[in-house]
Amino acid sequence: MRIGYVGIGIMGRPMAANLIKAGHELFVYNRTARKCQPLVEAGARLMDDPAAVAAEVEVVFINVPDTPDVEKVIFSKRGIFGAARADLTVIDNSTISPAATREFAERLKSEKQVDYLDAPVSGGDIGAQKGTLAIMVGGEVEVFEKYRALFEVLGSKIVHVGPVGMGQTCKLCNQLFCALHMLACSEGISLAKKAGLDPAVMVEVVSSGAGGSWALSNLGPKIVEGDFAPGFMVDLLAKDLRLLMELSGESGSSLPGAALAGQFFTAAQTQGFGREGTQALAKIIDRLNFSTSNE
Repeated sequence: MRIGYVGIGIMGRPMAANLIKAGHELFVYNRTARKCQPLVEAGARLMDDPAAVAAEVEVVFINVPDTPDVEKVIFSKRGIFGAARADLTVIDNSTISPAATREFAERLKSEKQVDYLDAPVSGGDIGAQKGTLAIMVGGEVEVFEKYRALFEVLGSKIVHVGPVGMGQTCKLCNQLFCALHMLACSEGISLAKKAGLDPAVMVEVVSSGAGGSWALSNLGPKIVEGDFAPGFMVDLLAKDLRLLMELSGESGSSLPGAALAGQFFTAAQTQGFGREGTQALAKIIDRLNFSTSNE
């Protein structure tokens, strides 16, 4: 297929690379063009803006940080909307507002006859590189089935979760677990250190038991080693928790754990860790446990 990909970041770059490896013709755009260079070297064509991408392809993926970014990619002066044809499909891999997603899809369908799938992903940069992401897709079943083969290039768990907007809703549920597991992981490692237990040993044992989680298995060792390089940034999870709390209000749900986690991730941002990996939350917990005032 002739495929567009807009948003070549930590996740978008390996996902686009996997589509090239699968034999598809890629047309790419990123606000910082130099980030596209590895893809260009692999055979992708670098385009000047999202409209130029949409004019060349039958399906365009979007992977950008937040709701306003997706809106800009689609509806700005040189966005996808201006070049959209009735045979185009937009697939959004970003994590954004479910309500805004429904609005975007409705406008594209009613004014341009363009199909829309919200297909956020989970699995971090490692899953993106290996093509083993979990992908939760909202939209019409027929459109989902049409592009299932592309999703299978990108992920190993692909599930149609309902109509447009439900992909984003499912992703926000996922982010609730990610945030709380990261908080538990940070507290457990800090407790082990404070109580005199080798944290590396604790991580190894607990990861294999009922207390294990993806966060503990994959990010626990990084915390122990002092590796806070981002696979997924604190800033992005803090944004997702903001969206989650908006959804909580819209649905009338009470999420006290998510609210608490949101406070800790906001504290991590405030203390300058926003561009680090989500495992940098451990620094906040360690500061509580090992600050001079607590000694």
